[in-house]
Amino acid sequence: MTAERFDLVVIGGGAAGEKGAAQAAYFGKRVAVIERRAEPGGATVHTGTLPSKTLREAALFLSGYRQRDLYGVSVEVSRDLEVAKLVERKNAVRTLETERMLANLDRHRVELVHGTARLVDAATVAVVGEDAGLRTFVADAVLLATGSSPFRPPGIPFDDPDVHDSDTILEIDRLPASLAVLGGGVIGCEYASMFAALGTDVHLIERSAPVLRFLDAEVIERMVAGMEALGVTFHFGERAETVSRRGDALVCSMPSGAEIAADKVLVTAGRVGNTDGLGLAAVGVETDERGRVLVDGHFRTSVPGVFAAGDVIGAPALASTSMEQARVAVCRAFGFDYKQELTSLLPYGVYTIPEVSSVGLSEEAAAERGIDAVIGRASFADNARGEIIGDRDGLTKLVFERSTRRLIGCHCVGERATELVHIGQAVMTLGGTVETFIEMVFNYPTLAETYKYAAYDALAGLGPAQDPSRRGR
Repeated sequence: MTAERFDLVVIGGGAAGEKGAAQAAYFGKRVAVIERRAEPGGATVHTGTLPSKTLREAALFLSGYRQRDLYGVSVEVSRDLEVAKLVERKNAVRTLETERMLANLDRHRVELVHGTARLVDAATVAVVGEDAGLRTFVADAVLLATGSSPFRPPGIPFDDPDVHDSDTILEIDRLPASLAVLGGGVIGCEYASMFAALGTDVHLIERSAPVLRFLDAEVIERMVAGMEALGVTFHFGERAETVSRRGDALVCSMPSGAEIAADKVLVTAGRVGNTDGLGLAAVGVETDERGRVLVDGHFRTSVPGVFAAGDVIGAPALASTSMEQARVAVCRAFGFDYKQELTSLLPYGVYTIPEVSSVGLSEEAAAERGIDAVIGRASFADNARGEIIGDRDGLTKLVFERSTRRLIGCHCVGERATELVHIGQAVMTLGGTVETFIEMVFNYPTLAETYKYAAYDALAGLGPAQDPSRRGR
């Protein structure tokens, strides 16, 4: 069988795979993407990022959450109708995004091949299609972008139809009256708040406190308080030692002797790399204990010519970061004078209710590095737009370095936090100082205006600028 020649073969058609392929094709390379699903998109489109965020928005709409404090109304929707509408909206968004991805690949003349791929050697990929046909591809570079899947810890009865991981929870046939969430990571917190907004009695079991320690502690305190106000009960310092069926309920038993009974259980215990069957060990590509591919700072694996990007290499496992990793990997693979490094200013978005987003150093991280930092805060409760939309718990928190007056951290919690954070990200990227915000003019009324007042708050601690040339940078 004659091997087909390409410049780049990408294994996996998710967020990283699509963007890596398009980047290479943009510079004139012949590219093939191998995707085992009937449609591209990976976890980002089918089981993770977009479906969960779509369900969140539908949950907010159906529950009337955004209107409760503002108008004092109570919205009651049939629980069966809620599930039907949630699924309907999720599927509609998935269709639109897969159509966009297909159009993008076609526009860049990327060949999409459906089948299961395996590395024969560092430059050869064998693909078995659905019709059992075999094709062989030879390429100058191979990009592994196969994503990840939920880790299923032993001892959990996943054969029970009411025990879910973050993939199967999207296939629920009814809205549970109660839900136990095992694990307080990003996924666990997001789903806990989403179901609580819909009226489910939610119990979140997490060994450590606080949750999401990589984020600013003050912001997380506000997020947890907001989730508790929704009805989420946190059980810190606990873990589910066993999960067992007792009649109509699932019972989570903890070492302390406490038990939590729930209609459904959601297990969020991290993720594993989708590397089974790829033949990585035989070729020499190294992986860790959870099947995640090991890479260097340029996304090169232990085998020359083989690169990896996205969830398959582990943290931070964000769709936004995965796309950029793939672009950098491809530019490095072919020596393009473009996008040689991944920026260190990576924004984190946590789509809980309330939303949380962060970029740069937290107050705690700055202190750990010995940086003399000054903090500025502005509450949505003191902001006209915050008053209009009824968000009285939101906060914009800015971290400035005293010696340079530059912004080094931005943290938002509340309505549209994941959008709002990008203002801080842009100012940090351009080396802006506290004076940048003082001199900016913001639309009124907007939540963005909280940046100016957080800057004024910090200015009280920083004092006036001694060097006028630093103003407005």
